Amino acid sequence: MTKLAICPGSFDPVTYGHLDIIQRGAKIFDEVIVAVFNNQSKSPLFTVEERVMLLEESTKDIRNVRVDSCRGLLMDYAKSKNAQAVLRGLRAVTDFEYEMQITSMNRKLNEEIETFFMMTNNQYSFLSSSMVKEVAKYNANVSDLVPSIVENALRKKFNYV
Repeated sequence: MTKLAICPGSFDPVTYGHLDIIQRGAKIFDEVIVAVFNNQSKSPLFTVEERVMLLEESTKDIRNVRVDSCRGLLMDYAKSKNAQAVLRGLRAVTDFEYEMQITSMNRKLNEEIETFFMMTNNQYSFLSSSMVKEVAKYNANVSDLVPSIVENALRKKFNYV
């Protein structure tokens, strides 16, 4: 049986921190679906379609990773894909508390799907999509935080092309 994990997130935009978790997860699972969710509590800079495209381009060299989008509950999506696991990245203790609440609810919704937490590489422990957007808004260099396609997309969004 293929071991399939869903790596969910808003990915607005994808960062090297996200890619660190995706790449390492792809070494553990037979297949990883990176699922772009539209978080209703956030105001995204990029559309879901743009985020999917940026992720597809950023992960094109990882043979067992595919990108998809979803509306609705993660556990419903994971079940529809016959996933055995959800892969989540952690940066700091503050992430753990938030993720624990989500995982507890997900376990209530479907106890057959396990959640795996992976600590991000220390060099990305401070990194968030929100911080990248804030820095990029002022035309600062984000080349060591995001892939070049994302950097170019940010420049275009903020009219620095």
